[in-house]
Amino acid sequence: MIYCDEIQEYLQFTKDFPEKVSDEVHDLINNICIPTLNRNDIIFDKKTYENCIKYCEKNYYKLFPYQKFIYAFVFMYDHEDFVIFNTFFIEMGRGNGKDGMIMPLLNFLQTPLYGVDGYNIDIVCNNNDQSKDSFNVVYEVLENNKSLDSKFIRTKELIINKTTRSYLKHNTSNASTKDGKKSGCVLFNEMHAYEDYKNIGVFTSGFGKKRHSRIFIITTNGYVRGGPLDDYESTCFDILKTGDNELGYFPFICRIKNEEEVDIEDKWIKANPSWDYLPNLRHEMKLAYLKMKKQPNLRSDFVTKRLNYPARDEKKTVASWENIQKTIYIDTKLRIKREIPDLKNRLCVCGVDASDIRDFCSVGFLFFVDDKYVWKQHTWICRNSPFFKDIKFPFRSIGEDGFEDFEIVDTPSINVYDVVKYIYDNSSDYFIQKVICDNYRFNLLREAFDYYGFSIENKDNPNGMVRMIRNTNSIYTLTAPLILTDFTDEKLNFCNSRIMLWYTNNTGAEMDKLGNYKFFKIEPKLRKNDGFSAFVNARSGSELIKETIFYI
Repeated sequence: MIYCDEIQEYLQFTKDFPEKVSDEVHDLINNICIPTLNRNDIIFDKKTYENCIKYCEKNYYKLFPYQKFIYAFVFMYDHEDFVIFNTFFIEMGRGNGKDGMIMPLLNFLQTPLYGVDGYNIDIVCNNNDQSKDSFNVVYEVLENNKSLDSKFIRTKELIINKTTRSYLKHNTSNASTKDGKKSGCVLFNEMHAYEDYKNIGVFTSGFGKKRHSRIFIITTNGYVRGGPLDDYESTCFDILKTGDNELGYFPFICRIKNEEEVDIEDKWIKANPSWDYLPNLRHEMKLAYLKMKKQPNLRSDFVTKRLNYPARDEKKTVASWENIQKTIYIDTKLRIKREIPDLKNRLCVCGVDASDIRDFCSVGFLFFVDDKYVWKQHTWICRNSPFFKDIKFPFRSIGEDGFEDFEIVDTPSINVYDVVKYIYDNSSDYFIQKVICDNYRFNLLREAFDYYGFSIENKDNPNGMVRMIRNTNSIYTLTAPLILTDFTDEKLNFCNSRIMLWYTNNTGAEMDKLGNYKFFKIEPKLRKNDGFSAFVNARSGSELIKETIFYI
């Protein structure tokens, strides 16, 4: 059994003051830490750990108990000298001193006191200023400590220990300029701003070749949904709940439990473990809360950044992020996916959105199965769109699980005949009752519909296959209340489509002075919602599929 005074001190704190610690930290202690401490096959390098504490407190500042607790688990190994925890995921509210916590440790890992030569450390952030801020914590300490500085070679971008030749480097955010790294340690700072895996892939592609390879992720929550942070959080929640930790994660997640705790000051410490030690943090948070009460538009930032709990302005969004995720997950924390029913030979309505064929186009089929609406979509994306490079969606994940229902075309525009052919081809598998698109999209697609033999619904032909929506606002008035209720009642299944989560998260809903809702793009150029618009069109014809019928 492993014994460490600093670990025991923090464990005792969580027993004496359980209300001051997040549920996730309690899970970490009960399901990860205590089982680890009780193992007989783990080596705790107590001497190096104690040297680390002395080095950091002598050259930087006194560490808080929870920080020393985390540090201890960095120095645990198996009998083959592999680290027990290779990924430290640390998430807490803004203002808790994340850089001040992690940078002394990383600087120590460069030194002979740690004893691994060439243990190179890369700092990665989504923007250059953040990586410099982290790097400068060490740079400024060396600049003001001549005795310590004499042991390093120091530039504005690189700090090298003269004995071990281990470097500490801050990196630019442009992943395309890198050709792969072979770091011993990588710090990913403020992952909440990462929109894809480009930087992560560059700095981890050669990972594991160095002795004691480790990843540190230290961040607050943020507004980018469906990105790397959500994926890492999901993995961590699974580990915390089950204790199954073959990946070697150490998830230290500090946050409030729910929105009800936003207005209870005593609960704020759960997201801010430095609360008892930093008077400035307490003052800043109280002031920010008072401002939020006066200016409600600041609430989302306070809840998300200060209390580390993802919040959104519900007046502007179709649904909460939790309810959006529930369209593909039964359990959003553990990422347990909804079952996709067999859709062959079922009734459906097809929805189409092609607002700009030089950009995006979406087609989907809406089914009603077991009292739920099942939406299966496909999107075409034009690589030559002027906005393509700036759109914040992980296109590089195409073909991976959850990213299989879109394709990228390298043509001046999307071929409307390909779009209609897709509908025609699926008509052999599904009983399509109606194809619905609005007036503008209809004019783009009419020739292709005629070519593939789709008849048009009009006064003379009320049973025509293609229905044209002449007034989009009237459709919103009818369908928006239904769709908003669908999200609340968890009656939607988006068939494991990550791009549908993105589309939906990009869509706002607002009520006019007459009490009618309408949908809109939250940001018109880069946050696309074509798949959601196609879904709205299809939902307007859902009366045609209310009875689920099997055909043989």
